[in-house]
Amino acid sequence: MEHYLAPNHLDEAKVIWEPMRNGAGKGVAELGEIKKDIVVLAADTAESSRAHYFARKFPDRFIQVGVAEQNLIGVSAGLAYQGKVPYAFTYAAFLLGRAWEPIRTTIAYPENHVVLVSSHAGLATGQDGPTHQMTEDISITRCLPGFTVVAPADSEQARKAVQAAYDLKGPVYIRNCREATPVFTTKDTPFEIGKAQILRVGKDATVIGHGYMVYWLLQIAEELQEKISLEVINVHTIKPLDEKTVLDSAKKTGRVFVAEDHNIIGGLGSAVAELLGERNPAPVKRCGVQDIFAESGTPKDLWKKYGLDKEGTQSALLEFIRNA
Repeated sequence: MEHYLAPNHLDEAKVIWEPMRNGAGKGVAELGEIKKDIVVLAADTAESSRAHYFARKFPDRFIQVGVAEQNLIGVSAGLAYQGKVPYAFTYAAFLLGRAWEPIRTTIAYPENHVVLVSSHAGLATGQDGPTHQMTEDISITRCLPGFTVVAPADSEQARKAVQAAYDLKGPVYIRNCREATPVFTTKDTPFEIGKAQILRVGKDATVIGHGYMVYWLLQIAEELQEKISLEVINVHTIKPLDEKTVLDSAKKTGRVFVAEDHNIIGGLGSAVAELLGERNPAPVKRCGVQDIFAESGTPKDLWKKYGLDKEGTQSALLEFIRNA
């Protein structure tokens, strides 16, 4: 897979940095050119969630519901019943937190094909604080029957994810963060929902991530290559989990480290631990938000304080390897 990654992708000074939400907004606007049944909705956050890319091109297929997330979901469900493909955009904390019951009852239960596209997920939301730093969104969507849950690694994958979601069945959640993060994949990098990507082959430990933390894992693997061989896997689809790729790698390396900007309870780390516990018991370390509400601060300061920057992730990984 390495030849599919961007040139100089491990050099933070040379790689392009862009918010994933940009890719999601641009992706659905591009898709709207050819798929005339798409309707995009927003909850007074069209510009910050990047739904405005679509709204400017197709104002007759854009609905602004205002600060009314439960209504956002109700209208989306109604559109799905009428044969449209609604894409609902807003902040993760409000898209899922305020509207979970309507999502469960009017989208998940009737298996409506609605694509929920979040922005501002995780600690990367930064200064907006714990009311906006949604670190439970994966757990409360993956527990709903029939949901597809996707967490792209960068803005290019976010663009591909919203477009691939059109052809799926049932409800879909696509998770994006606010902060600019490295764009290390390219237009030619393969992307298939439900198929994990082995970005670097290794034999001593499996390191798995989603979102921007995949980039840290690639950097760490490069820096530690003389000491330990790390297999880096981008699990951009948390549900359905690519069980074969995870199991095959765990059987080869014997230990698995999972990094994510999400609560360690119910996220990708939990999904991997559940799978391995049933099918191939192996030591697992979940590196993420340690079941707390964080503080307000810049994303970089928060990543550092809570051990989710490259250095903190590497420290947790080395401690795990020493003890596993």
